[in-house]
Amino acid sequence: MLIQQLADYAIREQTSKLPPEVIHHAKRAVIDWYAALLPGSIVSPAVLMEEAFAEDLDRGRARLATGRRATLRAAAMINGAASHSVEFDDIYRDAGYHPGSPVISAALAAAQASGASGEKFLRGVIVGYEISTRLGEAIMPSHYKYWHTTGTVGSFGAAAAAATILGANREQFMHALATVGSFASGLQQAFRSQAMTKPLHGGHAADAGCWAAMAAMKGVTGALDMIEGEVGFGNAMSVNPDWSKATKGLGRDYHIVHVTFKNHGCCGHTFPSIDGVLHLQKEHKFTHRDVKHIRLATYKAGLDIINNANPEGEYQAKFSIQYTVAHALVHGSVRLNAFLPERLNDADVRATIKKIEPVADPELSKGYPGQRAAQVEIELNDGRKFAHFQPYRKGDPELPLTDEELNDKFAELAAPVLGNAAAAALLQQLWNTEKLANVDYDTGASAKRAAG
Repeated sequence: MLIQQLADYAIREQTSKLPPEVIHHAKRAVIDWYAALLPGSIVSPAVLMEEAFAEDLDRGRARLATGRRATLRAAAMINGAASHSVEFDDIYRDAGYHPGSPVISAALAAAQASGASGEKFLRGVIVGYEISTRLGEAIMPSHYKYWHTTGTVGSFGAAAAAATILGANREQFMHALATVGSFASGLQQAFRSQAMTKPLHGGHAADAGCWAAMAAMKGVTGALDMIEGEVGFGNAMSVNPDWSKATKGLGRDYHIVHVTFKNHGCCGHTFPSIDGVLHLQKEHKFTHRDVKHIRLATYKAGLDIINNANPEGEYQAKFSIQYTVAHALVHGSVRLNAFLPERLNDADVRATIKKIEPVADPELSKGYPGQRAAQVEIELNDGRKFAHFQPYRKGDPELPLTDEELNDKFAELAAPVLGNAAAAALLQQLWNTEKLANVDYDTGASAKRAAG
């Protein structure tokens, strides 16, 4: 039974000698998660969730990004939503999945609530990533037709992380996964409007994983064939899942070292086109005013989500290949400021959008989800034509962010929330996580809020 194999791996990992590279990449994942969490914590839906769940705040041992105390489940849920709000969170490419939002949100809440050490916290993160990314691979690509993997397989990752940190035995771990399978959810219709629902998928997954683990620790049981059973998770949410992928390389080939860290603040499906256009602009020294036509050939599964030539509001703009590429061409990047009202209404950006033609390429579509590529062709007003094939995205394992680049990303996103000194101090703590007696990180946010 698949759950038994996953539990056997998780129990071994509680005491295994982890390779230094794996520990390093787990810390990178946590740093990247905090970089996405902090700006997401001061906007909706996170601020509204603090109001909605106020009775679960200002008590408990877990903490929100702001330093505010919370119960384990409330912290997991609110931080899960916050870390998926500004579209800067990590990606496991082969599963089309953002693991950090559900897994690290659950792991940190469980670790803070239980007083776990930094090392134990990282072990929980690793187990959550390794199990959920594999489940995601097993059900892709058919799962992605309707379902949001961050909400679905993220629930399993959150349960695995929380159960590991709370000290579950083999039976308890199996029942945590078995129970959470019934609550794995998240529909892609949420992507197609200005609604706040999509980031809530990450929060719900983190919460569902935590309560499934907590309940299993007290003896609550689940159907142990929930994942691969006849009417279980896989058959209900995918076509012909390949369960061999769910255990391949467990404990040997660590997926956490192959995670993509975002270099743009928008949907990852837009990235190869953005990178390709910026490459041609840098190489040939033209401006948006010189452009007559841009053809973006990319993979259909992504284009189905991001083909929106008239986005209404910041959320739709983050999921518009036309808007994000036009903004990159006009302003040189797609960061948080790309979605301010003045940028959304920028006349140059809106004029450039009309010059962009996205198309689904059959060959590039075949490479999904393992490759996210784009063929970019630009024609200038003077008749010159340029083309570039972008095989990967900056931030993918083949073109990774260096530690220095990750530090820069963290500083850019964290400092406006915490202040420069507090952000730098937090970053130092995060790089030393495995040495910490606990993970009650000092963000300095409470002091800043009081001073403000």
